Amino acid sequence: MTDSPRSAVGALLIHGLGGTQYDLGLMHKVLRRAGVDTHALTLPGHGSAPEDLLDVTAEDWLDAVQRKYRELRPLYPTLHVMGMCMGSLLAIEVAKRERHRDGTLVALASPVFIDGWSTPWYRALRYLVYRLPALARRMKVEEAEPYGIKNELVRSIVKAKFERNDNFHYRWVPLYCIQQVDRLRGWVKQNLADVHCPTLVVHAREDELTSLHSASFLDAQLGTRDKKLVVLENSYHMVCVDNDRDQVAQCVLEHFGIDPALAKPRRRSTAEPAESGLND
Repeated sequence: MTDSPRSAVGALLIHGLGGTQYDLGLMHKVLRRAGVDTHALTLPGHGSAPEDLLDVTAEDWLDAVQRKYRELRPLYPTLHVMGMCMGSLLAIEVAKRERHRDGTLVALASPVFIDGWSTPWYRALRYLVYRLPALARRMKVEEAEPYGIKNELVRSIVKAKFERNDNFHYRWVPLYCIQQVDRLRGWVKQNLADVHCPTLVVHAREDELTSLHSASFLDAQLGTRDKKLVVLENSYHMVCVDNDRDQVAQCVLEHFGIDPALAKPRRRSTAEPAESGLND
C-alpha cells in the first residue's frame, strides 16, 4: 500500500543485491527534508535469509520494481527513479521499458561490468559453473572486507553489524543469484539509446566491485542528451554511506532541480549525535 502523496514530486529508491534501504544511507531523509515523497520496496528474496534468493529470478526483481513504478506513476506529476548497485540496473531497465520521461533517473555505482580492483582474476569462471545449476545453487559468495566502504569508522560499524547478525544486509548470496544479476546486466547493456529522461550517473573511481568502465559505458550509450557523470574521489562501492555521501546527496538534489540548502538538517545541540545513516 502506498501512502497518499504529500508532494507533487515523488522518488522511487531501489536497494542493491542482498541489501535493504540501508544501501541508500540518508537519501530518504535528505529527500524528504527537501519536500520529495520517497518510496521503497524490498526486492523479492531480500529482508529475510539468503537462502530465499534461490527461489528468485531477475524477472522477479524487475517485475516487482515495475509494479511499484506503475503504482506510483499516476500519483505524481514528477516521479524520479533512483537505484544503488543492482538497484541502479533495475532503475535503468525500468526507465527504458516504461519509457520514463516525467522525472529523472539516478544510477549509483551501477555494476554494468564486474571488473573492480577487488574482484578475483578467475571471476569469469563463474560462467562455467552456471552450466552446473546444482553447484551454482550450493556455492556461496561471501561479503568480505572492505564491504564496499573506504571510511574506516563506517567500515568498522558495518563489520560489527555483520558480527551481530543485524538484518541490514546478507552476509552471503548464492552464486545462482549472481547468475541472475549477470542476466540483468545483459538486459541493461541493450537498447540504452531508448533511455530519454535526464540521467545522473555517479561512480567512485576506486569502486572495488565495478570500475569506471561501467559509468563511461552508460554515459556513452544512454539515449538522453541530458546526462551527467559524476566521479567520486574518496569512496569505494557503497557511495551513499562512504566518505563522499554528502557530495552524492548534493548531486542528486541538484539533478532533481532542488536547492541542497532545503535539505539541511536542523541545528543539533551538542548532546545530539551526528547523522550517519547507519541506524536509519
